[in-house]
Amino acid sequence: MKSFFKNVLSTIIGMVLSVIVITLLFIGIISLSISSINNEDEVIVKENSILNINLSETSVVERTSENPFDGLNFSGDIAKTISLKQVLDNIEKAKTDEKIKAIYINTSFVNAGISQTEEIRNKLLEFKQTGKPIIAYSEVYSQAAYYLSSVANKIYLNPKGIIEIKGLSASIMFYKGLLEKLDVDVQIIRHGKFKGAVEPFILDKISVANREQMQLLLNSFADNIMDSIANQRGLTLTEVQQHANTLILENAKSCVDYKYVDALLYQDQLENNLKALTGSEKLSIITLSKYTHVKGKKKEISRNKIAIIYATGSINSGRGDEKSIGSISTSAAIKKAREDKNVKAIVLRINSPGGSALASDVIWRETILAKAEKPLVVSMGDYAASGGYYIACAADSIVANPTTLTGSIGVFGMIPNLSKFYKNKLGITIDTVNTGKYADMGINRPLSTFEKNKLQKGVSDMYIGFITKVGEGRGMNTSAVDEIGQGRIWAGYDAKEIGLIDSYGGIEKAINIAASLAKIENYRIISLPKKKDPFTELALKLSGEASISDLILSKFGFTTQMTEPIKELLKGDRIQARVPFIMELK
Repeated sequence: MKSFFKNVLSTIIGMVLSVIVITLLFIGIISLSISSINNEDEVIVKENSILNINLSETSVVERTSENPFDGLNFSGDIAKTISLKQVLDNIEKAKTDEKIKAIYINTSFVNAGISQTEEIRNKLLEFKQTGKPIIAYSEVYSQAAYYLSSVANKIYLNPKGIIEIKGLSASIMFYKGLLEKLDVDVQIIRHGKFKGAVEPFILDKISVANREQMQLLLNSFADNIMDSIANQRGLTLTEVQQHANTLILENAKSCVDYKYVDALLYQDQLENNLKALTGSEKLSIITLSKYTHVKGKKKEISRNKIAIIYATGSINSGRGDEKSIGSISTSAAIKKAREDKNVKAIVLRINSPGGSALASDVIWRETILAKAEKPLVVSMGDYAASGGYYIACAADSIVANPTTLTGSIGVFGMIPNLSKFYKNKLGITIDTVNTGKYADMGINRPLSTFEKNKLQKGVSDMYIGFITKVGEGRGMNTSAVDEIGQGRIWAGYDAKEIGLIDSYGGIEKAINIAASLAKIENYRIISLPKKKDPFTELALKLSGEASISDLILSKFGFTTQMTEPIKELLKGDRIQARVPFIMELK
């Protein structure tokens, strides 16, 4: 008995201490956040300053979170993030800031999506037209970092450094073998020969059709990137392609010889060059994050508003957050903008590989209602594919970058049969009593032929509805949409040629088009959905329950990002419209 009370007491003490530690952590981080914000509000740019862009240490996101715990890692550090709009606004502000004499790109790799990187690069090209110089320096350049840095007037490299130019590659992880080991039978119903989202679950390599579309997609992306580099460095596309195929940039000297850099310097020599550039004895460099809190020139406050509605992540039914699109929250945001008389136009910023077909349709309906009352323009980020294109297709105008992944007009259904997994891996058997012949249709037994046919009809009906909506939105007949549909993915460059988008550009281009359609010159930007209170957001995360997919994966110790496709596709709505991978430019 004494031992029992001793254990209970120690447990209670442990719980109390845990609460105290968590509370202190809360207070500490919030205090640091408030202190940081207050300090940044007081930032003043010194004379002859240089704006530093380092995307190795700061990640570019569509929208920053207000949760002080977001990005917290085990070391106690909080990952630095900045929104794409903030990066673009900072570069725009620096164009006319007399105290900013130049931009200094100092990044070895880029924590941003391929299309985001393209938008930032295009904005830097605008800055370059002011006559202010851009200087780039790094010890090494990844392909993404060099693509961004290639806009610079002068590019420098460490004498022992290297530039990675080797072309693009896409690797898809296949889960068929894993699912067989788990005794999980994945039952697939799809429409569209190119709908590659299901392939990782039923094949062990890329199908012929999927390989064809992936090759064309990568070629389009690579040509755009390499041609952009060639144009800035006085090279030809053929030369850059040849250099990539022969890995000719084997050391720092070869990077100079083949005109990729202007000189080899150490950090101190680079800093001396920057001092000479500004005519100052002491170097004054300001980061993007700090420059965000520098007040620009005062503008007249307008009653007119353009609402940017952010739709980022997978599409699901219910409420979303900064990393997912919820049908309820996104529809509510569009409705709020539609009903606000001061909102003269809406820009729907989509960065999504798709998701639930039902949730996509709910959001699509709200875009139709909005379009009937005011201009609706879509800005596509890295992705606006499958369900992401579904919610875009009704817009008055669709804007995308050449490196945007879009299309994937197709639908599939996937229902796992977990009966063998339960029995063979967990020792669980299931017995059932039904009131209807098909009442137990679901994940606990295999589907019958009749059930599969019913699901196939549902998927086919959803696909027909999908291509019909695209046809109505894009002014195309359904047979033409079906020809470029079938689940096929397209690069933004090709999407314009086949009528899926209207023009190339980023979020700023979309805002300008929206203002033009609304016939307004003075306006201010608002962002929706409204961000969650950080404490509410944290509480929601802590209250989350484990899903079936978590149970399956934990059985074999799989908890890494590699298994995210399984977790996504084993939960939520069974009829999906999505692409199967996340693409990054390294």
